[in-house]
Amino acid sequence: MTEVNSNEISGYKEKRIRYSIFSTNKDSRSLAIMFPGLGYTVHGPLFHFATGLYLNKGIDVLQLEYPYGDSFYNHFTYEQLVEAVIYDSGAMIDHALKERKYEKFYLIGKSLGTIAMSNEVKKSQFKHAKAIWLTPLLKRDDVWSAMKESAVKGLCFIGDHDHQYVEDRFKQLDQHPNMKTKLYPKVHHGMDYEGDILKSIDVLKDIIGEIDQF
Repeated sequence: MTEVNSNEISGYKEKRIRYSIFSTNKDSRSLAIMFPGLGYTVHGPLFHFATGLYLNKGIDVLQLEYPYGDSFYNHFTYEQLVEAVIYDSGAMIDHALKERKYEKFYLIGKSLGTIAMSNEVKKSQFKHAKAIWLTPLLKRDDVWSAMKESAVKGLCFIGDHDHQYVEDRFKQLDQHPNMKTKLYPKVHHGMDYEGDILKSIDVLKDIIGEIDQF
C-alpha cells in the first residue's frame, strides 16, 4: 500500500507551493526527488512510470508540484521564473528532509526542472546522489556547467530534434567519466517522435529501462 503525505509551504514571493512524498516502506532510507518541467508535470509518463519503479523498489518519492501555470506568474520574466523554480525547489526539499532522514538520493529533472536540479546537485547532502537528466537545458550555462563539473553519477537523455540540444556540449558530456548519455534521433523536447505514437512509447520504455538499471 502506498502512503502519500502532502505539504504546502510558502515559496517565492510568498506564493503557496505544494509537494508530496510517496512511500511503500516506512523504514526507507532512499529518496527519489522529481523536478518536473513547466508543462511536463509529475503526472507526465516519464515521472509516472519512474515513480512506480522506485516505489516497487521500496524507495520513497518526493514529487515537487510546480505551480507555474498559475496566473500569479503571468507577469514574471523568464529569469524571475528561474529564480522562483530554484527557490521553491530548495524550500520544498529542505522542508521534506526535516520529516525523515535519508541516506541515498536519486535526482530526476526534466527541462525547467533541470535548472533547479543543477543547483541542488552542488549541495553536500547530494554529493553521493545519482542524477537523471531528462531533456536538460543544455543551452543554459548553469545547467551545462553543473552537468559537466558534477562528480555524481548521471544519466542524460535528449533528442537531436530538441530545441535545447547542443551537439558540442552533448559530445563533451558523452566523454564525462561519470555520465552515461543517450541521444535519440529525430526525438523532440517532449521525448517523442512527431506523429508516431508507437515509436514514442518505445523511447519511454527505453528510458524507464535505463533508469531501472541505474
